[in-house]
Amino acid sequence: MRKFLIIAAVSISLSSCLKLTDPVISDIEESFLSGPGVFVVNEGNFRSGNGSLSFYSYDSVKLFNHAFLSVNHRPLGDVPYSAEISGTRMYIVVNNSGKIEVVDRDYLRSIATINGLIAPRYISVLDRDKAYVTSLYSDSITILDLASNTISGYIALKHPSEAVSVYNSKAFVAHWAGGNKVFVINTPDNTVIDSIEVGMEPESMVFDRNGTLWILCNGGWQREHFAELIAVNPQSLEIINRFQFPSINDSPTCLQINRTGETLFYLQNGLRRMNINESALPSSVFIQNSSYNFYKLGINPANDDIFVTDASDYQNKGNVLRYNSNGGLVSLMQADIIPGGICFKNNPDPYIE
Repeated sequence: MRKFLIIAAVSISLSSCLKLTDPVISDIEESFLSGPGVFVVNEGNFRSGNGSLSFYSYDSVKLFNHAFLSVNHRPLGDVPYSAEISGTRMYIVVNNSGKIEVVDRDYLRSIATINGLIAPRYISVLDRDKAYVTSLYSDSITILDLASNTISGYIALKHPSEAVSVYNSKAFVAHWAGGNKVFVINTPDNTVIDSIEVGMEPESMVFDRNGTLWILCNGGWQREHFAELIAVNPQSLEIINRFQFPSINDSPTCLQINRTGETLFYLQNGLRRMNINESALPSSVFIQNSSYNFYKLGINPANDDIFVTDASDYQNKGNVLRYNSNGGLVSLMQADIIPGGICFKNNPDPYIE
């Protein structure tokens, strides 16, 4: 069933750029975690087990690093990659550790650890009892029983998977590494019912205000294909619009959409934006990346704040940059090693019905 979000608007006004280095966590339960904010998943160094979780608090206007470690007194794991909030819980996908950490979204206390996954990438919560998890190396989608926090089954794709988006009773799953298809799953019975041939390596997807599915295909890491932005009717599964990027070297990533569902954002030599009714791709950059290495992107569904992570050299600590909806820099903060996925926490964040 389609996700419906009830979002309370957040109003924050800042007049200057704020940079915090090595912020110190204090009074973790009362001071900032219970309020609205943004979780940043820091991947850490591969096979080093030093991935972590940061939290940007709108109440204190600070970024707090090592939040999971501080609460649970153990490391998050090897390459945390993404996270999703549903109701009072947050699900943190830890790729190389093959697990999902289930925590209380307001206090980060551990509820359960779901082990036994193969290179998990993204989770999509369908309802209170079920979620799908994609995999970089497995040829199946993993089905989770959220009531017991266990693996309840698998959906054979015969291909690895990346992004996953749910619309009504269909789940759309991208075959990313070396693929050019988006598979369609009937969620009531967990069966693959169709596929859509798109561009090479579809890596991110969003739905707009009209219910149209937008798919960003980066063209493949070998740059043998042109990147494409494709619009699909989720009912008929027909491609209704197709944009090819002008250069074979273009490699756009991280497709996102604003809270009204009418403006697309993605990373390509900076941050670009595009109205869903445009007839061509944007020719100019909305936000310059300057000296930063833009890695992941998120648009706050409560207030259209733009958060971008800077992965630096993919070895050391990076930054989190917050911009307002007009592209003005609000704050620059140092996160942990390779800051990546972004997960917004707004009040209230209801259960998916």
